[in-house]
Amino acid sequence: MYLSTIDSDQPFQTPYRPAVKELIGFLTSGLEDNLHSIYLYGSVARRTAKPGSSNLDVIVVTHKSFNDSKAALFNTIKWRFQKSYPFITEVSFKTALVSDVVSLDSIFSWGFQLRHCAVCVHGENLAECFGDYEPSWEIAKHWNMDVEDWVAVYRNRIARADKTEDLIKSQKIIAKKLLRASYSVVMYRDKNWFDDPLECGQQFLRYFPEKQVEIERLGILLSGRLIAKRSVIGILDGFGDWLVKQYKKTEFKIG
Repeated sequence: MYLSTIDSDQPFQTPYRPAVKELIGFLTSGLEDNLHSIYLYGSVARRTAKPGSSNLDVIVVTHKSFNDSKAALFNTIKWRFQKSYPFITEVSFKTALVSDVVSLDSIFSWGFQLRHCAVCVHGENLAECFGDYEPSWEIAKHWNMDVEDWVAVYRNRIARADKTEDLIKSQKIIAKKLLRASYSVVMYRDKNWFDDPLECGQQFLRYFPEKQVEIERLGILLSGRLIAKRSVIGILDGFGDWLVKQYKKTEFKIG
């Protein structure tokens, strides 16, 4: 059973069309011949973005490194988008070299992301270099085996946060990671792939219904509702620790 891909022929949601067009214009003029291709991933790519709460997630593939000008170019785009498209909460960038994307070492990283989680909006579509993927433990662990590190980092950030907006942002990020990681631990059994974090949580409950309360609490964190620090840390210490152990147990069993 092959995993589904995002329909690249479906138009983007109306509010995001001019933003995508302007993004392409900025990157093509800023990178010129060094630019190979541009991809979107996340909710805008899936056409499920919600104005006021969704990021614009971008992958920029170039022929050679542009570290000397990267910060200036990306910061300019982010500043312009804050002014022109305030409903886009953030513009986030990932960068890669063509040679790295097409490398055999990138099959479960760039290959999987471009093939099943992104859409090409400019240039040669490198997703076509890869065949369709089947659900596997290799994919699951590549994308979420780092959940232990994420829990540690965001537990510390939440404990140290002194601004409400920083606390809510951290809550949402770690909740999204844990919901997706929860499904990934059962993906090789379920034979599917879901990107929406809430759907990941619901599908996970088919295998671990006893975790209903924890999944519901992660959904509350994801909603952006302010929760007391001690309660958030309690979720990370409890469910986060359990999930880390599940990954280690599955890795020991499957390898």
